[in-house]
Amino acid sequence: MFTSLGPGAVGIDRPFPEAAELAAEAGFDGISVDLGHLREHGPGAYRAVLDEHDLRTGSMGVPVDVTGDETDYEEGLDALPDVAEDAAAVGVDRASTYVLSFSDERPFEENFEFHRERLAPVADVLDDHGIRLGLEFLGPETMREGHEYDFVHTSTGMFDLCENVGDNVGLLLDCWHWYTAGESVERLESLTNDDIVDVHVNDAPAGVPREEQVDSERRLPGETGVIDVETFLGHVDAVGYDGPVMAEPFSDDVEAMADADAARETAAAIETVFEHAGL
Repeated sequence: MFTSLGPGAVGIDRPFPEAAELAAEAGFDGISVDLGHLREHGPGAYRAVLDEHDLRTGSMGVPVDVTGDETDYEEGLDALPDVAEDAAAVGVDRASTYVLSFSDERPFEENFEFHRERLAPVADVLDDHGIRLGLEFLGPETMREGHEYDFVHTSTGMFDLCENVGDNVGLLLDCWHWYTAGESVERLESLTNDDIVDVHVNDAPAGVPREEQVDSERRLPGETGVIDVETFLGHVDAVGYDGPVMAEPFSDDVEAMADADAARETAAAIETVFEHAGL
């Protein structure tokens, strides 16, 4: 596995070449994909920036509005082959998206089929270009409160959806959602590298019961020790996971930092939990 900076996740809003420079200076191994820059400047120029800073490509977001209206969804799907071709040309082999853990329109089984039908064509296009699709489950109970229907919110449930979508589909595994969903170490031990497409690491605010944690209020990995990030990473490493690891702390403190400081603090936090996990 390797460390990857997600600029937007820590409040960095800069053109890709500047963000890549910050990532390299902070000591990251890679950087998440800036699809806008890639599409505007092309794979050659994009690859040149990566090479200049000795960076790997992390995961990319899925540029299709999977749950949008039919027109928006079809437009995104029609554009996806060209996007995937450019992405593959700069070394991208993983794309990820989250799946909401609730619905106000569709009961569980109907919603499951809706997501299967929408995601399967996306997975097929990505597979044509050697790109795996990662699906993220959202664990917090507070996200589901006040909504009509619950939907998938555990790794087991999401893995069932993955298997119904395509052979190149697996989990985006975030230790925040592993913790808030009440997932076990044994569940991590049951996974393989083929089951995991992408990994995020974060921590949770201290003094808040697990069932009251709010998705938008997190901490840098290892900051509070509420989430056992080291055990999480140790088991992910033990199954041979070989992809990017990105922090997504949603922290006002981090976002208030100067961009270079945010990159350095995030890199230092990830490196610390790596060291504690023996990686």
